[in-house]
Amino acid sequence: MERRLFVLAACAFIVAAVLGSAWVTGQFTTPAVDRTEGYVSELAAVDQPWTRLFRVSDVLSGLACLAGVALVPSVAREWSGWLALAAFGLLTATAGLFPLDCAALSDPLCGQRETSLAHVVHALARVLGTGAVLAAMVLLSARWRARASWLLTWLTLAATLLTAAAQVAGHGVGLAHRAQLTMIAVWLVYVAMRLLVAEDPDEAGPRIAPGRLGGVGGARVRTDDAPAIAAGHGDAHVVVQGTGPAVLITAGLAGAWFHWDAVAARLADGHRVIRFDRPGLGLSSCAPVPPTLYGEVARLAALSPAHPQQVTLIAHGVACWHAEAFARLHPLCLARLVLVEPACAGERRPLPFAGTAGRWLPALGRTWGAAALARLAGPPAHRLLAGVPDPSGVYGTGRVLAAVAGEWLARRGMAADLRGLRAEKPFPDVPVTVLSSGEPGGCVEWLVGELDAEHVRLPRASRRPQLHAPQAVADAAA
Repeated sequence: MERRLFVLAACAFIVAAVLGSAWVTGQFTTPAVDRTEGYVSELAAVDQPWTRLFRVSDVLSGLACLAGVALVPSVAREWSGWLALAAFGLLTATAGLFPLDCAALSDPLCGQRETSLAHVVHALARVLGTGAVLAAMVLLSARWRARASWLLTWLTLAATLLTAAAQVAGHGVGLAHRAQLTMIAVWLVYVAMRLLVAEDPDEAGPRIAPGRLGGVGGARVRTDDAPAIAAGHGDAHVVVQGTGPAVLITAGLAGAWFHWDAVAARLADGHRVIRFDRPGLGLSSCAPVPPTLYGEVARLAALSPAHPQQVTLIAHGVACWHAEAFARLHPLCLARLVLVEPACAGERRPLPFAGTAGRWLPALGRTWGAAALARLAGPPAHRLLAGVPDPSGVYGTGRVLAAVAGEWLARRGMAADLRGLRAEKPFPDVPVTVLSSGEPGGCVEWLVGELDAEHVRLPRASRRPQLHAPQAVADAAA
């Protein structure tokens, strides 16, 4: 998938270069714009016959450049250059949306008219866009250390200075401006060629806040690929705390290990508490395949103690499906089951595109677009939904954003698998406790009756008991 993203990003930059060079045809379709003295932007002036064509070309060129940056897999210490290139794409699209009123240099009467706001915005966007693309060239060339990139950068800078000098001298602005745009288009094609021949970057390790690797109260952290966590398809973040009978905690949709700190601290005095992050979530690396119900059951089995020891399993939300399936498939491994705010396994069919999208998401999570979206939306969304800070900054990463999207897409498929498993495998005779804060009735009441469980009702304010009522969860497990 990484290679396909490289190809898509390269195609986007080539499209941006081609559309940004649409002015070449304007030399023949718009003779009123002087080729020697007139700006290229004058081809898209409101009073020119082909203004819509060139304005649309500019907008699409800028959007294609933005798409190219968004699809490029992120590489450490290159963010400033790609950010500058994204700014160039945005400013190019802005210039297309706000055209000149008239041909500023080719039309002698243009300066005698009152200037509109769109005219000013266009001129400002063009100046800032030129600065942004030059900054992108310098910053990325410094990282790449390639002679061809530096050559194109210096030629573009020379053409830019020549354009400014021609404007001051009042002669030859059109020629210099066209040379500048040509060099920018050539550089975009060069970027595309680099992406086509580039090797897939190694996945960067999770960004961990100093002193906050995974637990409180003497927790030990395992982040390895030992056989015990082979079901994770890579490095899995596992936190082990305390000694005694095993308690395994599996978080709900988008959950992380630190959401259960309070519960683990209460259980660690007399239990061996095991917490983990599913692939892509928390501090675990991504998996190359979409999540499935049976894959999550295998993960729980791998983290459970070896027979004849048994485990107390605490699950939240959608993870309750994993826990119930684990109980039906591995009844001898389970001592007690605690379901916290279990999700309803509805009757809706799996999404037809879920499998394909799920295979693309891990690669998309490593792109600059996902990184930018996660950095902007992840931390505030987490604080709004969870009500607690993110000590390791994991919710500001594209990896976690892609994992959350992948788990959401896999929900219907997991629910369908669970319904089939309920019809095939009986539920074992183990004690079950269901904690919920919703209204009486509904699927929770059905689940309580189906599993012959004890139902503990919590105050409605405790929608996330692991955070707001940790003692209740610990009591149910102990």
